Amino acid sequence: MSTVWNDNTPIYRQLRDRVVAMILDGVLKQGDALPSVRQVAADFQINPITVSKAYQELVDENLVEKRRGLGMYVTEGARSALLKSEREHFLHEEWPPLAARLERMEIDLATLLKHAPKTTEGESR
Repeated sequence: MSTVWNDNTPIYRQLRDRVVAMILDGVLKQGDALPSVRQVAADFQINPITVSKAYQELVDENLVEKRRGLGMYVTEGARSALLKSEREHFLHEEWPPLAARLERMEIDLATLLKHAPKTTEGESR
């Protein structure tokens, strides 16, 4: 994780979002331990309370669980739940204005797919 913070969003929220991205990207898998609050606070030179607040949001969302004396762990099904909620958010919140912009610019699906990022095998993602 990089240590560049966005001034427009609270650090605890950005930290929470980074952990979510790590779960979605498969960096953190079901059952994996999250770094300790103290370790994250030291690594990023932030207040441990900030880290605790980020971790508590993840607990509240059932993405991680506290294990007394052991730390925080990614819960079973966390990635599936995140994929579902991220898809819903994209389709209902992000896609409509994007689709409207594409329509205004008269960009059709074929053109959009032609310019889509390629995978390492040369196929569209």
